[in-house]
Amino acid sequence: MKRKTLEKKTNISNDLMYYIYTHIDTDINLDELASTFGINKFYMHKIFKEIFGRNIYETIKSVRLQKASTLLLTNHYSTISSIALSCGYSSQTSFIRVFKERFSMTPKQWRQGGDKKYSQKLLLTSPYASISTVSFEALIPDIVKMPTMRAYYIRHRGYEENIRATWQKIQAWIFSHDTEAYTMISLFHDNPAVTPLSECQHVACLVLEENLNEADTRLPQLSISKGVYAKFDIEGQRGDLLRFIHWVYHEWLPKSDYETTTKPPYAIYRKNHHLSEDGGFEMSFYLSITF
Repeated sequence: MKRKTLEKKTNISNDLMYYIYTHIDTDINLDELASTFGINKFYMHKIFKEIFGRNIYETIKSVRLQKASTLLLTNHYSTISSIALSCGYSSQTSFIRVFKERFSMTPKQWRQGGDKKYSQKLLLTSPYASISTVSFEALIPDIVKMPTMRAYYIRHRGYEENIRATWQKIQAWIFSHDTEAYTMISLFHDNPAVTPLSECQHVACLVLEENLNEADTRLPQLSISKGVYAKFDIEGQRGDLLRFIHWVYHEWLPKSDYETTTKPPYAIYRKNHHLSEDGGFEMSFYLSITF
């Protein structure tokens, strides 16, 4: 009974988190959210904090500021006011206040180079990324149109070493269901270039070529958004990925003339560094863009 109860709480909390990320540009009313999911508002708050370790208000605030920090750099022709509105803020004044509380600078200072200093400090907190010297300046992406993908998933908080355990659960699930036609995908709801690694929500996803017929597959499901993406084919070692994400957001995007969207980027693995013995990866990284 306890296991079933935990699974139910986890599924509800994961669905709530997914809703937040996909509706971050709207005014998320928590009373309406509880009604939409057919649960008591106080119970909703309780299980969300129990599963994720932080309350819904903190989560919404964090996600909004992450999206805004990226849009400020890439959407050159958007005003601070319009970016605030697209991230769910009703006024520019309130947006500037909470942005400064989070990043210790104003949105204007962020646009004037403060972003790189902030991101560099975060990179140095990773023992892997801090020693990476790889350069991506010569990397040129393909522009592709991707379909919606339905994925089984496990959400993990933090980019520390123990993320391997989450991917091992995905691997155990694959073995126990005796399937070989699958794709492993990392979904990056949180941007590690602007979010402390311990706070990042990493989503380990599994897309199957054929749907399972079982009524209870244990793992919850989510949809990875269709759309136009810049596709980067990269390979390297564990710390190189964080340095690549830093380069994409703070170097490539601002110079590309593309604008990013609120859809989270994702990586399709050919070799998963969380499971490989040598810590190496081979992947295609997909960043949602518009022109």
